[in-house]
Amino acid sequence: MSVTPQEWLRRYALLALRLDRRLPGSATGTVLIYQGPPQWRVEVEREEQPPVRRLVDDADELLAHVPFAAGRAEYLAAHVRAMRAVARSLVGPRPPLPQFARECLGIAARPLPEDVFDEAHARLDRALPPGPGTLADRLHAWQAAHTLPAAQRDRLPALLDRAVAETRRRTSRLVALPEGEVVRCRLESGVGYRAAGEYEGGLRATLHVNGDLPFNLADLLYVVAHEGHPGHIAESLLKDRRLAAEQGHLELRIRFLLSPSFVLSEGLGLHAEEIIFPGDEAQAWLTDNVLAEVGIAPDGSDFATVHRVQNVLFGVWANAAHLAAEGRPEAEVAAYLRRWALLSEAESAGALATLRATGMDLYVLGYHHGWELLDRWLADDRAARVRRLLTEQLLPADLASA
Repeated sequence: MSVTPQEWLRRYALLALRLDRRLPGSATGTVLIYQGPPQWRVEVEREEQPPVRRLVDDADELLAHVPFAAGRAEYLAAHVRAMRAVARSLVGPRPPLPQFARECLGIAARPLPEDVFDEAHARLDRALPPGPGTLADRLHAWQAAHTLPAAQRDRLPALLDRAVAETRRRTSRLVALPEGEVVRCRLESGVGYRAAGEYEGGLRATLHVNGDLPFNLADLLYVVAHEGHPGHIAESLLKDRRLAAEQGHLELRIRFLLSPSFVLSEGLGLHAEEIIFPGDEAQAWLTDNVLAEVGIAPDGSDFATVHRVQNVLFGVWANAAHLAAEGRPEAEVAAYLRRWALLSEAESAGALATLRATGMDLYVLGYHHGWELLDRWLADDRAARVRRLLTEQLLPADLASA
């Protein structure tokens, strides 16, 4: 039986909320970013949880009739298929990770050949200053050399504010941003993430940064652009104003993270710095506006190459997710992360904890594969395609076909 668009979206929201209740323990804290009508959340919180099998049936009913124009209907159907796949995995055996990724994320996420990482290591070797020890040792030394000194940690909020202003200014050259937007920067304690951009609705957003961790100032623009502009905050703000508020695309306020749109969002985030700071412009801005005043001198390293290699090495995390899904011993997975992602012992232990969390083996696939997909797609007509990413409902399949 067909339903109105409004009722269909209500059922879509209820499915996402009910599924979120069934998926505790995510390393991100949730698999759902919900800013829809609050009464629907209250309704789900107060009800007795329905059987998981019913969630699969609810998804099938939604897919039977999607009462929207073709492009929007396919976008919504792809996200319902993702929720249905996750619900099915709670009922019976989960399919192999590549198949699960195709059903949820809409991508072919096969393991990457290790010669990709070998080539990235060679580029990193040339980008870092010479020094003793292994490549991992030199990378960790470079990170430590660019870390905000502990005695100056109270300066971090002001430096974040400065970076937000610059990334927002440069993003406005690509796409019109509304006047009056306010992005607060907050240091958090006891959180499991490095940084997170939160769009709060209207013209308000918050950049949350883990204040418990040392902050590498060479990554300042890499982090702020990813989480803010032209990354997550900009995407959420512009799509909310253009689609949700003006055209009633309520689904943009109901964001299930194990889904195709997440892949493109994280791919955009990983490209964000180089989109608005091409070449060595990020390093030049940091040298002139941040590093000298905190006493960090130039060392001949190449920030842009280090960050591009970092994006490639997210593929190591993706491969580690495949290994974990195959049931490989944790010691083997940790050793793989240390060998190819150049993680320390402590970092590899943290990575294992992340991969064990709900949905995270699927979640980490989106980073490298999203970055790689956009790396090809943004090679042509870059500015126009960035604007599309920030303002349109796109799926990985749309980019692959282009």
